[in-house]
Amino acid sequence: MRAVLVLASLILVAACGKEEPAPAPTASDAAVATAPASEAPSPAEAVNIKTQNPRYSFAYAYPAAAAGIPALKAQLDNEMAKARAELASIAKEGESAAKAEDFEFNPFDQSTKWTVVTDLPGWLSLKRDYYEFTGGAHGNYGTGALLWDKAAGQARDVMTLFVSKAAFDAALRPAFCNALDKQRAERRGAPVDRTSGDSFDDCLAPSDVTVLLGSSNKQQFNRIGLIADPYAAGPYAEGSYEVTLPVTPALLKAVKPEYRAAFAAGR
Repeated sequence: MRAVLVLASLILVAACGKEEPAPAPTASDAAVATAPASEAPSPAEAVNIKTQNPRYSFAYAYPAAAAGIPALKAQLDNEMAKARAELASIAKEGESAAKAEDFEFNPFDQSTKWTVVTDLPGWLSLKRDYYEFTGGAHGNYGTGALLWDKAAGQARDVMTLFVSKAAFDAALRPAFCNALDKQRAERRGAPVDRTSGDSFDDCLAPSDVTVLLGSSNKQQFNRIGLIADPYAAGPYAEGSYEVTLPVTPALLKAVKPEYRAAFAAGR
C-alpha cells in the first residue's frame, strides 16, 4: 500500500513539472500567421439596391470606385435612403387618391444609376442617370454629375473649378452650339434657325446643361461632356443631346489657378 502511495506521488510531481502542450492552431490562426503584414484590404464592391412592391419600384446603384470612398459612400447611401422614403410617401398618396377618385393606380417608379466618367489620382467624376414615373402620360429621365475631390474629401460643383460661369460658357459655347445644332438638324431633317424665336432652336449656355469632366489619359481632365436632357434643347420626343469637347487653351484660362494642374489641353 505504501509503495502504491509513493509511486502515485512521484507521478503527480512529474506531471506538475511538465509544461502543458500548446493548443493546436486553428484555421483562422493559420491564416493570420501566413498573411503578409502589408496585405491590402478587400476592394469595395459596387452597390445595387432594388425594391419592388404593389405601390412602387425603386432602384439605386453606384460603382465600386464610389463605394471605396467612405465619405462618398455615406453621402450616396443617405441620398438613396431619402429618395426611397420620399417615393414611398408619394406612392402611398397616389394610391389613396386613385382609390378615392375610382381610377386605376399605376405603380410609381424611380431609378438612379451612377457610373464612372473618369477616376483620376485626385478626383472621381461620376455621371448620374435617373428615371422617374409618378403618374401622367410618361415618365421622365435625365442626367446629373458628381465631382469628388479626393484630397479635400468632399464633393465639388464643377462650376466652382472655373473663375465664373461666364468664362466657362465663353470658352465652350460656340463649339457646343455648333455641335448641338448639327445633331438637332439631323433628327429634325431641317437646319436649325436660332432666330426663329422657338426656345428649342436657341443656342444653350454650356453651364445650363449637365457638365461632366472627363479624361483620356487618366491623369488630368482633358475633355468635357455636355448633356442636354429632354426639353432642354428639344421636345421630349427628340430625347437628350450629348456633346463631347476637348479642353482648349481658352478653357484652361477659365480654370481657377488652384485647379489648373488638374487640367490639360485635349484633342
